[in-house]
Amino acid sequence: MAKPELEQPHGNVGEELADQLRARAREMVPILREREQAANAAGQVSAETIEDFDRAGFFKILQPAKYGGYEMSPAVYCDVARILAEGCMSSAWVYGVIAVHNWQVALFDERAAQDIWGEDPTVRISSSQMPVGKVQRVEGGFRLSGHWAFSSGSAHCQWVILGGMVPPETEGGKPDARHFLLPRSDYRIVENWNVMGLCATGSNDIVVDDVFVPEYRTISEHDMFALTCPGYAAHDSAIYKIPFAQLFNRTVAITSIGALERAVSAFIDATKGKRATYTGLRLAQDSTIQQAVVEVRRTIDEMKLVLDRDIHELLRRAETDDWTLERRAELGASTTMTVSRCVTEIDKLMQYSGGKAIYRGNAIQRVFLDIHCARAHAMNNPLPYARNLGALYFGLPNDCEDI
Repeated sequence: MAKPELEQPHGNVGEELADQLRARAREMVPILREREQAANAAGQVSAETIEDFDRAGFFKILQPAKYGGYEMSPAVYCDVARILAEGCMSSAWVYGVIAVHNWQVALFDERAAQDIWGEDPTVRISSSQMPVGKVQRVEGGFRLSGHWAFSSGSAHCQWVILGGMVPPETEGGKPDARHFLLPRSDYRIVENWNVMGLCATGSNDIVVDDVFVPEYRTISEHDMFALTCPGYAAHDSAIYKIPFAQLFNRTVAITSIGALERAVSAFIDATKGKRATYTGLRLAQDSTIQQAVVEVRRTIDEMKLVLDRDIHELLRRAETDDWTLERRAELGASTTMTVSRCVTEIDKLMQYSGGKAIYRGNAIQRVFLDIHCARAHAMNNPLPYARNLGALYFGLPNDCEDI
């Protein structure tokens, strides 16, 4: 899929480019379906697919313009990820998590972006942001060690963002959850990804053995919550003023919507010619199945509308610096409920798919497993976010900075 380099957005060209990017994602859907079985067997999206994403310009969507990126609305990024998931959810997942890091790097001190992209703006970054790293304060920065799981697409990346808890500077103080940026020479990948769903994401473990990380290559989770990121001094686009969790959490949710769209289309196609084993009646005439399909389609439509509304609201609020804690909590709860809704709908389709759906390679089964595995991600657990939002409604204090 050799593609010419896309032009930089300016004026109306930005809208034209956004349409091109969506169209290119649509062109990739049948290609990703052809590659899906091999990618799942390998436990890894192929280098060819990553190169296709790169040539198509997908990784540039959220990347700062000063490093060759398009610095576009996150709405374009979300659309591309969702469309790609209609082809292969694992491939779309890898795209989403790698591409969002090109946005997150702009939140770090500008020297971090220079380290990564100063010589090559196509360098890619993976992550495992759970704060499990062992951290020691030293002059000029930190010493970091640890073992992290779930670093999607790490084999295709040259840098990684890892989470760790920095011990308090004074007795009785609070530890500081931070994200640390490390080059490939400072960590090793443990290939242990052997799972039932999202098989091709290559979400292998990362191991770090006592390496130095300069302070400018770290960022505090509190700064990302409080919107006091050091990168704001160098990147003034409103897209970088969106709270970190609001965009990152959507990264691991939006692909389930696209995958569910694939499943309901596959279900309709497979059911049109089916007849019940014992009665011979056409299953397409079963009112229960008809209702199930309508419910799934309506849920997809609602989720897409809400996603689009929320993303545009986030950008508008970032442009005007108009944030309220309660609304941030509502927007956070909105995205964390997405995958649970997708689970409910894919279960309906699986329930009415019959015995053939249990065979490997069945598209509905593939989506069923992928969506259920996406629900296992901590950011797709709606309960903490709903509980916190409900507490705010009753006038109780906020205790969640992942909003």
